[in-house]
Amino acid sequence: MGNLIITEKQVETAILIGIIDETQDEEAVQEYLDELEFLAKTAGAEPRGRFTQHLKYPDPKTFVGSGKLLEIKQYIQEHEINLVIFDDELSPSQIRNIERELNCRILDRTNLILDIFASRAKTAHAKTQVELAQYQYLLPRLTRMWTHLERQRGGIGLRGPGETEIETDRRVIRDRIAKLKEDLKKIDKQKRTQRQNRGKMVRVALVGYTNVGKSTLMNVLSKSNVFAENKLFATLDTTVRKVVIDNLPFLISDTVGFIRKLPHSLIESFKSTLDEVRESDILLHVVDISHPNFEEQIQIVDQTLFEMDAIGKAYLMVFNKTDAFHFIKKEEDDLSPVTRENYSLDDLKRSWMARSNGKCVFISAKKQENLEEMRDLLYKKVKDIHIKRYPFNDFLY
Repeated sequence: MGNLIITEKQVETAILIGIIDETQDEEAVQEYLDELEFLAKTAGAEPRGRFTQHLKYPDPKTFVGSGKLLEIKQYIQEHEINLVIFDDELSPSQIRNIERELNCRILDRTNLILDIFASRAKTAHAKTQVELAQYQYLLPRLTRMWTHLERQRGGIGLRGPGETEIETDRRVIRDRIAKLKEDLKKIDKQKRTQRQNRGKMVRVALVGYTNVGKSTLMNVLSKSNVFAENKLFATLDTTVRKVVIDNLPFLISDTVGFIRKLPHSLIESFKSTLDEVRESDILLHVVDISHPNFEEQIQIVDQTLFEMDAIGKAYLMVFNKTDAFHFIKKEEDDLSPVTRENYSLDDLKRSWMARSNGKCVFISAKKQENLEEMRDLLYKKVKDIHIKRYPFNDFLY
């Protein structure tokens, strides 16, 4: 009997590329690359470096300038890098030109997000939605994909469609896109029927940036076991649970997280998932208050809700992850400098966040801290809507 040889899957090494222009300064670009690094790690890559360049606008041929491209090429050769990820969407010709120069596989932000969605999709519904978005992204890039697939199969950015020659035929892909759209129409119809069959119960939707703790909060409120992990897009499928607070029942749904530059094709594909948000009565906007850039994340979520026509609903801002702060105790040195990391809970309640966001609450879903205040606020909002819907059903209260 021969010796059993176990080989580990080789981790793909990557470098990250961003440009500093009139719309984003160096500090902002580094924050965006931090998020791109988190995306890359979520996809299974190992980021080994990052490059930035000051440009008025991206080079139409190679995104970055020729000198920067040469610098990147030398780094790739010296450090055996096999993946280059750009923080913006590249045109098919840009990808082709960059790949020819670097002799390395190129991904843009959109392709990376699609790859993560492909690895996270578990149900037939989510898989259909992701597959449609992938094909729509793939269609104008078939020439590039053909050369990739001749050289290498598998790897980040190559999961899902595009791994057989027949799928690289434009006609076949167009037919597949049409078929997936029909499948999604049927699924959307089934989902609408399911929502209608839930009756007139008040519906609450958890919304927020990806990885802010929505699934953890869902588990705490509904005492369920929704998958929660410290990675981007840990859950794609909408989960709906029944919750009862003081004899008042309502439904709560956990939805896919938003992100900066979320590909439009994904928003379109996930229409039925996002309908849970549109058709909800109350939005619980969950924010990771420990994130250094949480203010921008709030703006991105609000903008996405506006684009989805999901504004004007009853609304509660939930600042989560207060356990990441060091709350000052009375006996501690009063002369200690007060920073955002050592605010007390009372400090947070008096902050601009509390004043500018109307009704809000500060909690830790992980540590289950200050949840009673959140439940009380949520109960009042659900009760207000329930009374309007069932004016003679006051025995509940």
